[in-house]
Amino acid sequence: MSPLWEHHGRVNQAMTVDHSMPVLVVDDYNTMIRIIRNLLKQLGFQDIDDASDGSAALEKMRLRKYGLVISDWNMEPMTGYELLREVRADPNLTEIPFIMVTAESKTENVIAAKRAGVSNYIVKPFNAETLRNKIDSVFLRADAVEA
Repeated sequence: MSPLWEHHGRVNQAMTVDHSMPVLVVDDYNTMIRIIRNLLKQLGFQDIDDASDGSAALEKMRLRKYGLVISDWNMEPMTGYELLREVRADPNLTEIPFIMVTAESKTENVIAAKRAGVSNYIVKPFNAETLRNKIDSVFLRADAVEA
């Protein structure tokens, strides 16, 4: 059985992302959650959940299938990097697209995230256009691989 997010029609015939899919935003800073939520709404997403750290996110992800996870790197007690590793190790979650958000653009962090299976990487600060481009590249690349 394929993951549920495939059934959300990630990319329609016009090669646009399906904005009806559920998105999980993970950040321990409430203001950042609000900012990302507002940016996602500007892009047309409506079904947006949030979690305050990696542990809370994992709990939510085990209860509901998300089409996309956008997670901060620096959180306590479970970081976004640790969350990513847990997600990629779980056969029920491994296929979920995962975008990492961080204030640091350290090369070693980017490399570590790529090795752990991150779908894309965004350095703060960013705007709606940057977020749209990162989301589009994740889903259009996934669609091209499946074709």
